[in-house]
Amino acid sequence: MAPPNNRLMIKVTSSINKCLYRATGGVIGGRFGKANILLLTTKGRKSGRVRTTPLLYLKDGDDFVLIASNAGDDRNPGWWANLKSDPHARVQIGWAKIGVTARQATPEEKARLWPHIIDVYPGYDEYTTRTKREIPVVILTREA
Repeated sequence: MAPPNNRLMIKVTSSINKCLYRATGGVIGGRFGKANILLLTTKGRKSGRVRTTPLLYLKDGDDFVLIASNAGDDRNPGWWANLKSDPHARVQIGWAKIGVTARQATPEEKARLWPHIIDVYPGYDEYTTRTKREIPVVILTREA
């Protein structure tokens, strides 16, 4: 499990990143090293409130690929639990807002995507050593 101060730091930096991203259309807060960042907006599975989270993503054709790593914590991130409850969400990439539907990648898709994911952010490999759970790879498909 991630230490409480690590969770607090993630929450604070995510809040700052989300504000800067929204204010600049991703000019500030839209990249982290080689990785692109999007804003994912889901509906809270318990509260019903709208939740927005900045996340690293990878493009795979027309789909967007997310990694539900939760920084290697033994719990899945809240946004993934929300998507499992209601797979319909919205992403913001730059100024564009796109409706999407989420699903977990198949084992074959994950095997194909994982080398690309690690190329963009090698930290995901380390996260797999911190947790006992299988880290889900999530595919977002544009809604018609």
